[in-house]
Amino acid sequence: MPFASFHSRYALCALRYAFLSFMDKSILIIGTFDTKAEELNFIKDQILARGQKARTLDAGVLQPSPAYVDIPNERVAAAGGRPLHELVSRRDRGQAVAVMAQGAAKVTRDLFDQGEISGVISLGGGSGTVIGTSAMRTLPVGVPKVMVSSMASGNMRPYVRTSDITMMYSVVDISGLNRISRRILRNAALAICGMAEGREEKGPAERPLIATTMFGVTTPCVTEAKRVLEEKGYEVLVFHANGPGGMAMEQLIGEGQIQAVLDITTTELPDELCGGKGSAGPHRLEKAGEMRIPQVVVPGAMDMVNYFPDSVPPQFRHRLLYVHNPATTLMRTSEEENRQLAEIMARKLSRANGPVVVYIPLRGFSAVDASGQPFFDPAADRAFVEALKNNLPARIPVIEKESHINDPSFARELAQALLELLGR
Repeated sequence: MPFASFHSRYALCALRYAFLSFMDKSILIIGTFDTKAEELNFIKDQILARGQKARTLDAGVLQPSPAYVDIPNERVAAAGGRPLHELVSRRDRGQAVAVMAQGAAKVTRDLFDQGEISGVISLGGGSGTVIGTSAMRTLPVGVPKVMVSSMASGNMRPYVRTSDITMMYSVVDISGLNRISRRILRNAALAICGMAEGREEKGPAERPLIATTMFGVTTPCVTEAKRVLEEKGYEVLVFHANGPGGMAMEQLIGEGQIQAVLDITTTELPDELCGGKGSAGPHRLEKAGEMRIPQVVVPGAMDMVNYFPDSVPPQFRHRLLYVHNPATTLMRTSEEENRQLAEIMARKLSRANGPVVVYIPLRGFSAVDASGQPFFDPAADRAFVEALKNNLPARIPVIEKESHINDPSFARELAQALLELLGR
């Protein structure tokens, strides 16, 4: 047999095997069949019509699951730590939702780990959205997740958190089928099918991952450092330091997906200290140290706290404020706040089990902290630097540079410092 013919047949067999392996998996449909059976079965029919498999999970507690449901509510409740009859008899809706959310999450993750599902779709109101998204958040980034919700036009952070969940607003309440809900549910089913049918593109080789953090006021620095690192063969993930961005980065570090961190923009720390809108929670700047990976840290945008224009706390309204854009008002951090922030940063970095270097740009921590800009305050910046040096152990070097954070030479030095840590 000619080599070309053999190669073509081999490639065809490989494609057929990959397709059959994919078709062995199902799209998981999560919902409360006691109140939303008609809508959930409609989604199932749409998925089956597309030629894909579907598996249903019942998270309702008002009555036993219908016989056609693949994963009955009794099994879900048990996975959540309570027998179903106990939830029914107590009639405590809050507890029931919590148990079913926990159970749905555990069952979903088990199915994924066993290679049985290719994606998840759910629908619901307030409780259904809690249950569906709780299950979706257990799955890795990249696994298809679609949530059709009557809550999806509001604040989605409590549901999405750091996951890549696609939220679709139901427009009308999820209460029976009509000309509007049919169209929306059909679109949702087609969306999850399209995601599940997609193939992950493989590059010629997996490049090591470096995480970095960026704000608009530190963009030039991050852009130049990223260029240098990519030229050396690394793949750089840029996280927007707006709260969820920092949380997502910490999560991926904890999952072992990141090899090093260039933490240029640590502005989520002052937001946590002063109640700003961009807090990443109390554990920001900790995972890299726990995972023993190299990190170069910069006090990028530590000169500011982010607020919505109408949410500046009363005790801060006399402070130096700057309207960054129609959705964001910035407050300049004070000398005392900078001392506290330095102590917080030092405490976190002191616990690191991997190599750490801190770089200080003495001519400003952000675009609005440069000479002639509204937040230029060398005394406040110096308070941070001195407190940091006084509280860090001697094994962690603090390198001060007569540069502004957005100077290209400073960015290149940061990248080189991280490369040296990686090379040790």
